[in-house]
Amino acid sequence: MIIETGYVEVPVDGLRMGSLLARPAGRGAWPGIVFYSDIFQLTGPTVRWCKRLAGHGFVVLAPEIYHRIEPAGTVLAFDDEGKARGQADAESTPVAQFEADIRAALAFLAAHPTVAPGQLGAAGHCTGGHLAFRAALAPQVKATACWYATGLHDGKLGKDPDAGTLARAGEVHGELLMVFDTEDPHTPDAGRRTIKEALEESGARFEWRLYEAAHAFGRDEGYRYDPEATDAAFAETLALYRRAFAG
Repeated sequence: MIIETGYVEVPVDGLRMGSLLARPAGRGAWPGIVFYSDIFQLTGPTVRWCKRLAGHGFVVLAPEIYHRIEPAGTVLAFDDEGKARGQADAESTPVAQFEADIRAALAFLAAHPTVAPGQLGAAGHCTGGHLAFRAALAPQVKATACWYATGLHDGKLGKDPDAGTLARAGEVHGELLMVFDTEDPHTPDAGRRTIKEALEESGARFEWRLYEAAHAFGRDEGYRYDPEATDAAFAETLALYRRAFAG
């Protein structure tokens, strides 16, 4: 499927949240997915992942998660300096601001002329996986794919030491796909058990996938990239959305 891509500004709290918008070309209406990046914002790997998803029949909106702090268009490098800057930006952002941005992104997609009515989903990688889980708390979100989400087991998100996200799992109305890897320093085995047990106790509808790979295996730059695991997790993500949006 041929796609169109561009950048848009999503209004929130009197600000303009720069975002990538990727969608199938031509006339039509498709499910809308808000995608949250890792701490490096809209890097090449993130943009390519969004374009790939759009090519399967989705309107994908990927906001700059640090638009309140960083100049518009800021992309952080995959090095120690970029990592430190991204983490500092995260630790300077209250969960309330992330929440406002999530609401704004979902409202933007819901009102977009190419998004089918009532068909909204979310996805995210790393910190973005946690943000995607927060988006899943919105009742209009039908399906969410969280790839190696960080901070769910201990509640750490942004400036807040405990965002209490996992305790709210029972509020998720749609389906969840939880993707993790076996070699993850951010969410080790004990942390994954905490997440899975909490989801089971909450009654949330979720699928659990664990790949023998490193954290951020879906980033198609650097030594961690695992094409086989990425393709498998991407196929699971597509299956989730197609099931949730059927009809």
